[in-house]
Amino acid sequence: MSRPDECVPGGADPRLLQAAVEATGEAILITTADLDEPGPTIVYANPAFTRLTGYAAEDAIGRSPRFLQGPGTERAALDRTRASLAAGEAFQGEALNYRADGSTYRVEWLITPVRSGDGQITHWVSAQRDVTQRRSFEDRQALMVRELHHRVKNTLATVQAVLNATVRSSVTMPEFTRAFSGRIMSLARTHALITEDQAQVASFEGLLRAELDPYREGGRVSLEGPNLRLPSDLAVPVSMALHELTTNALRHGALGHPGGRVVVTWSVEEGPDGPSLAWVWNEHDGPPPTLPTREGFGMRLLNKILAAQTAAEVDIASDQDGLRINVRIPLKQT
Repeated sequence: MSRPDECVPGGADPRLLQAAVEATGEAILITTADLDEPGPTIVYANPAFTRLTGYAAEDAIGRSPRFLQGPGTERAALDRTRASLAAGEAFQGEALNYRADGSTYRVEWLITPVRSGDGQITHWVSAQRDVTQRRSFEDRQALMVRELHHRVKNTLATVQAVLNATVRSSVTMPEFTRAFSGRIMSLARTHALITEDQAQVASFEGLLRAELDPYREGGRVSLEGPNLRLPSDLAVPVSMALHELTTNALRHGALGHPGGRVVVTWSVEEGPDGPSLAWVWNEHDGPPPTLPTREGFGMRLLNKILAAQTAAEVDIASDQDGLRINVRIPLKQT
């Protein structure tokens, strides 16, 4: 195996040079200068190269660095590299490479020319590092930013819709203030739940608890169902619906009566078109149930907005002792 001091001219002590190259954490390759196949040919690989790729130095020497490439390696990145090297320029870039075990890694490289006394390129020195985790993190962050922008846009539209609907369904200014403030606070709680989760989702039970936990004392609220997480585009309209149901139960239903109870059950049901969230809101032992004669925002939300935004099927009925609402929402398959 050639030594790095045999390939790179300079006045440094060859032993110090080799020790530095072999101690570095970055993979170092030294190749011949010819760019046309079958070149360039690897003449030196340091121990970090073996740790990065799984190939021993003796497996790499005499071969072209192209053996690290595979079907997923980006052609455009290789073309840019070739163009810069053909012009005699150093080049920094990255691409997808393949290890000895077939696994992939994203490599960032800096390739610089080594010139002889007359200016001719005699070798290329390539310093390489694994940036797989960094790129994965950056891609995930970029995705989250795009989703955040999308959610903010939708949220502003939702706030506008809530404002307009609250104005239409409110008789007095105090009524408007109370209803609008409650809806905005509910929306804020939902976004807090979504933002705290790395996957940008919220659990269905978490949405229920955000609305109903203040009224659970004495067994007045019962929640039963599997752990289910909803993406933001479902979580927001569902949480708004739950807020309206809770508000209605406080003002006109079971939670406004000393002995009233709210029971919510849910499950995931498989159907011909895929899984759906099926949940039942059932009020017991409250005042005599009456369906509203004037369709306020809450009923419009259930019947129209929830159906429009989530393709939900909503059935509102009265049992002997309270209101019963059945909702079925298709779940997106990922």
